[in-house]
Amino acid sequence: MIPPDPWSRWAPPLIDRILEAFRAESIPVERPELEAALDRSGGEGWDLALAVHRWARIAGRAPPRLADDLAARLRPERPPLRSAAAAQGYVNLTLEPETVARGTLETVFGRWERYGHWEPEAGTACVEHTSANPTGAFHVGRVRNAIIGDTLVRVLRARGIPAVTQYYVDDMGRQAAMITWIWSRPPDSWPPEIRAEAPTIDPAEKADRRLGRPYPAVSGYLKSHPEAQAEVAAIVRAVEEGHPPAEHHRRISEILDGMLQSLARIGIRFDERVWESSLLDSGAVGQVVDRLLKAPHATLEENGAAAIDASGYRLPKEEAKIIVRRADGTSLYVTRDVAYHLSKFARFARVIDVLGQDHRLHAQTLDALLAEIGEPRRPEYVIYQDLTVPEGGRMSTRRGTGVWLDDLLDEAVRRAREEVLRRRDDLSEAEIGRIAEAVGTSAVRYHILRVAPEKTVLFRWEEALSFEGRTAPFLQYAHARAASLLRKAGREGPPYPFDPGLLGHPEEQALLRRIRALPGRVEYVARTNHVHALAGYAHDLADQFNRFYHAVPVLTAGAERDSRIALVAATRRTMETTLDLIGVTPLETM
Repeated sequence: MIPPDPWSRWAPPLIDRILEAFRAESIPVERPELEAALDRSGGEGWDLALAVHRWARIAGRAPPRLADDLAARLRPERPPLRSAAAAQGYVNLTLEPETVARGTLETVFGRWERYGHWEPEAGTACVEHTSANPTGAFHVGRVRNAIIGDTLVRVLRARGIPAVTQYYVDDMGRQAAMITWIWSRPPDSWPPEIRAEAPTIDPAEKADRRLGRPYPAVSGYLKSHPEAQAEVAAIVRAVEEGHPPAEHHRRISEILDGMLQSLARIGIRFDERVWESSLLDSGAVGQVVDRLLKAPHATLEENGAAAIDASGYRLPKEEAKIIVRRADGTSLYVTRDVAYHLSKFARFARVIDVLGQDHRLHAQTLDALLAEIGEPRRPEYVIYQDLTVPEGGRMSTRRGTGVWLDDLLDEAVRRAREEVLRRRDDLSEAEIGRIAEAVGTSAVRYHILRVAPEKTVLFRWEEALSFEGRTAPFLQYAHARAASLLRKAGREGPPYPFDPGLLGHPEEQALLRRIRALPGRVEYVARTNHVHALAGYAHDLADQFNRFYHAVPVLTAGAERDSRIALVAATRRTMETTLDLIGVTPLETM
């Protein structure tokens, strides 16, 4: 069986050489530590880099001096090492080009559609993402969660880790009850204040837009109408007691179905829906409350509510007391969330939650309650910052301020269609529509994914839909260019014969470095949850392919022709896998 990572072909002897160099300098280092420290991404003129700063203090030398000493001991006397050079505290290693070309292309062609994918591992992961309240259509602020979560699931599966996606449906909260409350009466009988904000209801409109249309007005109306507040509260209690209004779950399901239809346009689907009320119906929430009442820091309030003194968990002072059961005996969202996570721990080896930054305190509270009941495990959190609009402020369904995802995608496809028509006049209407849909929807997804979760995304239409720079269309053009070269060469499928000795051009070697980096990048993202790193890799691969394309001839080359065609084929295969992992549609022509 061909190993998934070309690096494994050269790793053992190379790491042995580096360990020998450290030992010769009397510096203790363990093999796993060294392997983790090696940068295998490749750069201009180097294949591997090792930062020596962490060992310089042990050696009592400045990092540049230690790098010089180690590089001097790594003479290229044994393959596959070609050279070692020190640069500002780094040791940069270059491998023999022929060895690298052979190993990389043999791995790609030997694994083909499995290149970039690892062998299956034991232990299933659960990624819970999106879980937006079913109160109306998706706006762009909500979709960042879905894009991060879906990309992570794709990468985990490529890493060989079975992964299940869950959507946690909040059917017990006040927001869901507000939807049931307003739609329990015909629209022509709604209060005038609400009717004024939602004057027309189109029965043919998509369910999430139609049923969610009055939601912002209802939210405002309740603030000044206590009798309506009491009616909504009664619905919440009825759901808690296990006898919700007949239309409650039907309305929520209709909205959720519409929301998920929008996400499906950008390739996002879910394996399981977990209804919050099911945790109460099964008795799991009651069991959690019983355990919390016996917890080390359990307290009872004067009004009969149960709480946890969380002052030892470094929560904000105003949150040092966590109410886990109301005075009337009803449960709270965080208590139900504990039950939800216990159910996940029972099924999955790895539990990952994707959360907006405004849920950071909730995550800390959840961890505190899990500690209180003696649960040793904790979920992994991927916490992202807001997506904002140029006018300033966060998008909000409750305030009715947001760019709807459906509208954004429709506009993206419209603009993509215009761009395709400017470039091509030989396509059928069906082909134009297919390409425009793929370009527009991919552009939106990549624009959001490329930004690190800890950074805010300022959503701009002109940037999201640009056909230049770090965009999905740039990636799709590179893939289409590779596909076109192979069509013209008459070599769209394997086998691809090559002579590794004829791939020594600097741009060819740089492209090979990018290709062989994919399995390692998949492993890194699956381990760290840094999905934006794969978006960055996709751009680097496409950019380097374009450099190669402009630097050397392919179809008109002489002796190098077959080998360069093989390199194009390996690039296309690698790019197709990468685009699939980040949810960008590969195109054969544009």
